[in-house]
Amino acid sequence: MDMKTVMESYGVTPLPKDATEAMAYVPFQPYEPEMCKAVLGYENGTLFKALHKPFCGGNCGGNDND
Repeated sequence: MDMKTVMESYGVTPLPKDATEAMAYVPFQPYEPEMCKAVLGYENGTLFKALHKPFCGGNCGGNDND
């Protein structure tokens, strides 16, 4: 059973209907998430590949002068 079907069966939505600005919401993870090895998870700060979002800072494809 996929996550969307599970969420619909419980009446759960990914975000609240009255989402407020400047408040963080964490989306539901897949039922059987793809995981990385423990050592890499320790380095990344998470075992879940979907949650690994490295911060690139100013080196995300912009000009060197940014």
